[in-house]
Amino acid sequence: MSITFKLNGKSTTVDAPSEMPLLWVLRDLLDLKGTKFGCGMAQCGACTVHVKGVATRSCVTPIAAVKGSEVTTIEGLSVDGTHPLQRAWQEVDVPQCGYCQAGQLMSAAALLKKTPHPTDADIDTAMNGNLCRCATYLRIREAIHRAAAMTAAPATQAGRAHAGTSKR
Repeated sequence: MSITFKLNGKSTTVDAPSEMPLLWVLRDLLDLKGTKFGCGMAQCGACTVHVKGVATRSCVTPIAAVKGSEVTTIEGLSVDGTHPLQRAWQEVDVPQCGYCQAGQLMSAAALLKKTPHPTDADIDTAMNGNLCRCATYLRIREAIHRAAAMTAAPATQAGRAHAGTSKR
């Protein structure tokens, strides 16, 4: 079956069985290896991508379900690794083994899009179900807060600059 969708901002068409999980389409057919296989049951979060801006477990999402949709993978989060979450992840030194990090980052990005200034409770709720065998949960939370601050800082500076140019 031929299925067309937008992947990381570009129209993409694949020939795959309609029930083939999006994870395997990404990894095996499109050679995007950032999205990881963890459990195959949507329980661990390693396979998280965005479908229409929503954090989605790609291991249980049939490719037919994304027909005509926008799909963003870790490769599409930032071309050069400068997304505020990626920068915060590095500054806080979040990863240990790194296996779960793509899914963690994608869940965190969906959270910040919906809730730009999350509380600890917001983060815990959004990240629930993203498992980290190395237990870096506190660093993940710290990095999400840091990324939120990075995102807010340019907006605040732009607001100040704009306020200084207004006519009185």
